[in-house]
Amino acid sequence: MDREEKNDVGRPFALLQPERVLEAAEALGLITDGRLLALNSYENRVWQIGLEEAEPVIAKFYRPARWTDQAILEEHAFTAELAASGLSVVAPLAFEGGTLHEHAGFRYALFPRQGGHAPEPEDWDTLKRIGRALGRLHAVGQAGAFEYRGSISIEALGRGPRDWLLENEWIPFHLESAFRTLTDDLLAHVASAWERAGDYRPIRLHGDCHPGNILWRDGPHFVDLDDCRTGPAVQDLWMLISGERGEREQQWGWLLEAYSTFCEFDPRELNLVEALRALRMIHYQSWLAQRWDDPAFPLAFPWFEDERHWENLIGQLREQLSEMQDEPVVWHR
Repeated sequence: MDREEKNDVGRPFALLQPERVLEAAEALGLITDGRLLALNSYENRVWQIGLEEAEPVIAKFYRPARWTDQAILEEHAFTAELAASGLSVVAPLAFEGGTLHEHAGFRYALFPRQGGHAPEPEDWDTLKRIGRALGRLHAVGQAGAFEYRGSISIEALGRGPRDWLLENEWIPFHLESAFRTLTDDLLAHVASAWERAGDYRPIRLHGDCHPGNILWRDGPHFVDLDDCRTGPAVQDLWMLISGERGEREQQWGWLLEAYSTFCEFDPRELNLVEALRALRMIHYQSWLAQRWDDPAFPLAFPWFEDERHWENLIGQLREQLSEMQDEPVVWHR
C-alpha cells in the first residue's frame, strides 16, 4: 500500500483532513452544511459536524491500533446498556444497524451533541447526585463482563509503563536512578494496598471518571467511555474527591452514602485510592511519551521534554510515596 494511502505510525491522523471528516458523515447518509469545529481531544480526534436542517453531530475518529474493533464495540454496547437503564450518557448513533464505521482508513462513530459544564464535586448536593448516578452505573456494570477491554492492574498501569519509559530512555540520565528507585518503592506499596483490598469484585467501569468527563445540566451526564474497562469500583470514585484531609473525609461520606443507595460498596477498596493515584501518575508519563510523535502532543504539552518536568515529577513521586508510607488505614467489609 502506498504511504499516502495508509496511516503513518508517527502521525496517525495526518490524513484526517476536514474534507474527509465531512465525507465520513455523508457516507452515512447525512447532509452536512460544511461547518466543522475541532473539539479538545488528544487520544482520538473529535469534530462537531454541522448538518442541514438538523442538530450537529459529534464524530469521534479512533486512534489507529489502540483498540480492536471488538473492544470499541464493547464500549458502544456498554454505553447503550447504561442509556437503556435510564442513565444520562452519550451513546453512539446507529446507522444501518451499526455504530462503528470506517472511512478513508479511519474507524469512527457519531454521537449526539450534548451541552453542559463541568460539575463542582465539592458541593454537597452535586456530589450526592453524582454518587447516586455512579451507583446506578456500577449496578449495570456488575450485570455483565468485558471480554476485550482489559483490566486495571499494577502491570498494565504501573510496571509496564514504568519499564517502557526506562527502556526508551525518556528519563534524563541524572534522574534515572532516582526514578527507578522511587517507582520500585511506589509499586511495592501499591502491591501491598492491593493485598489489603483483598478479593474485591472487579466490575465494568467508566474508567476515567474525573470531573472533565461529566457534563452538568440539571444533573450529571457521563461522556467519553473511551477508557472503560474492568476494575475496582473505587476507580470511578476517587478522582471526584479533593481538598484537605478533613474535606476529603466529608466528601467520601457524602459520595458513598449516595452511591450505596443503588450499589453496595466494599469499603476494603478504599485501600486502593492512593495506589490508583500512584498508578495514574506513572501511566500518564508513559501515555504522553508513547504519543510524542503525534504532532498534537508537543504542541499541547511543550513542557514534557523539559528536564524541569522530570525533576518536578521526582518531587511529586516522593510526596506520593510519603503519603503511602503513612500508617495505612486497613478497611474491612
